[in-house]
Amino acid sequence: MKRKKKLRNNLIVLLLPVLLLSVLLIQWSCNRQSGKSYASLNPETQYVGMETCKSCHSDVYETFSHTGMGLSFDQASQKKSSADFSNHAPVFDHFKKLWYYPFWQNDSLRIMEYRIEEGDTVHKLIETISYIVGSGQHTNSHIIERNGYLFQAPLTFYTQKGQWDLPPGFERGRNSRFGRIIGLECMTCHNAYPDFVKGSENKYLKVKTGIDCERCHGPGSQHVKEKREGKLVNTTQEIDYTIVNPSKLPVDLQFDVCQRCHIQGNAVLNEGKSFFDFRPGMKLAEVMNVFMPVYSGAEDEHIMASHAERLKMSRCFLETDKKSQKENQSVLKPNIKSLTCITCHNPHLSVRKTEKDVFNASCKKCHSSKDDSHGCAADKNLLKNELFNCIKCHMPASGATDIPHVRVTDHYIRKPVPAHQQEKIRKFTGIAAINNPNAPEWSRGMAFINYFEKFGFEPWSLDSALKYFPTSNSKETEENLEALIHIHYLKKNYSQVAEYENMFPDLIKRFSKISFDNRHAFTCYRIGFSLENTGHVNKATGYYKQAANLAPLYAEFPLAYAASLTAMGDSSKAMSVYEDVLKEQPFNVRALSNYGFLKLALEGNASLAEAMIRKAIAYDPDYLQAHYNLAGLYLFQNRRTEAESILKKIVQRFPEQQKARMILQSL
Repeated sequence: MKRKKKLRNNLIVLLLPVLLLSVLLIQWSCNRQSGKSYASLNPETQYVGMETCKSCHSDVYETFSHTGMGLSFDQASQKKSSADFSNHAPVFDHFKKLWYYPFWQNDSLRIMEYRIEEGDTVHKLIETISYIVGSGQHTNSHIIERNGYLFQAPLTFYTQKGQWDLPPGFERGRNSRFGRIIGLECMTCHNAYPDFVKGSENKYLKVKTGIDCERCHGPGSQHVKEKREGKLVNTTQEIDYTIVNPSKLPVDLQFDVCQRCHIQGNAVLNEGKSFFDFRPGMKLAEVMNVFMPVYSGAEDEHIMASHAERLKMSRCFLETDKKSQKENQSVLKPNIKSLTCITCHNPHLSVRKTEKDVFNASCKKCHSSKDDSHGCAADKNLLKNELFNCIKCHMPASGATDIPHVRVTDHYIRKPVPAHQQEKIRKFTGIAAINNPNAPEWSRGMAFINYFEKFGFEPWSLDSALKYFPTSNSKETEENLEALIHIHYLKKNYSQVAEYENMFPDLIKRFSKISFDNRHAFTCYRIGFSLENTGHVNKATGYYKQAANLAPLYAEFPLAYAASLTAMGDSSKAMSVYEDVLKEQPFNVRALSNYGFLKLALEGNASLAEAMIRKAIAYDPDYLQAHYNLAGLYLFQNRRTEAESILKKIVQRFPEQQKARMILQSL
């Protein structure tokens, strides 16, 4: 017996290191697996396209192609359109005095813009729609393409009301007609990643048709390579790191996949980042911080794409998230006990094809009882009448503050509060970074700049921005110089910008980087504009030239350079710049008008000048400089009556135009 006990003890002594080593190896193996990085996060991993995914996942492809994401963007066709073209009245913009009418001409969708004065049609422009944006569940918006440049058209069909109207942001005198650019921020949420042309704001070599698989799963070249090589992974036992499966991401990273587009707000990119840089599996805050204004007394208000933000406000989310953080989660399903987007939504299946019982089943996981009420305190007869639909009361559909004529499900889950108990005083309390409570201070400053420049906030937002960019010494001023230039340019404090330019020589060399957002080009333009408006035209020309070199396809920059050259007396060089712009954008009204007038001034070519100026007016009947240039041309030709007629129309349409009144008086 003693010998057996001694032998057992010796075996334990011998085996203990082996057992410990085995435990360590297992632990190391688990840590190694959990610490693996997805192949899609490697910059070398390329996008392969939806058709490649379809070759193995045809069933998922088929159902996904009918979802809101799959139908988000496509070429304009009668099949794609959800709009009603029968017996509808033209849409009238009371501010611009313009009418809009959509119609099909054979297989092409057209939008006609026209103006009627005293019973006569004084303006008519017909544009062809190239793309339709939106699945049709709420809206169809329309995009025109001119030489690769994409612009939003001034008509949207609101499907829930069956109504044509101006698009969001075009109301109350803000109608930009066919000139609102479709930039990367818009395109990368409403569609798959496009082939964008650097040096522009809205030119694309190629755009895809609909949000595709890789927007949620990440680029798939490594995944495709390994599967074609026969390297398979049993995904019931381990994670396949060649592709991202959002359902196996931790809660915060899974939310970030959805939040890339479903927390629409004020996006501030991090230094050196672009809207191409987010890939599923990374934190959204690595690329951008998305801000929203916060109001007390406005808890029931929400914008269209605020789903993730509103869900995170819900007690349902907060409680399950808190609970899941305390418990050990499965490596394969780290979010299984949390309420996330995919708790209720199957991204591969259309919401229209999902029965309400699917959504209610998610509620019943936590709220259960012996009867059909599932613990709801509401009147039983009411519950029965509503078919025990949790969503209808606790996630009511309501209007969005940013888009008219729509009703969208509010994802802030809560007990309904009677109207008489709701706080009615709406008060701005600040801004919050929805995806990152620890957003850096500089990004908050940039958010305030954006609120003024892009969202039309009052000038106080620029004063708020200044607080985040201190200037107590030269070092701080230099560190914050780009933002300071931006703020003072927007405040029209051009002398301050000129002073900064004088304080820090060779800014042209400092701001010389080409990027997707044309950041340095815009800074050079702001410096040039400020210098020009403080009498330093010669120096301004150099900055305009730098802006045009960095972003030659954003017409504002070469046009500013050409105008500056003209002011400096170098009209021949200005002509060359205008010609380059018109080769790229033959529809640009400013280039047409100014180039035509220079042709008259330098070459006396009155017929060509009139043709170009009239072409500009045909594109934009309210472009005042073209009308002034045409009046000047007529005066040059001694066609005084026609010149007076044009000037009188300017005064009639724009009573504040003192310049036209003065010219008329002089005549």
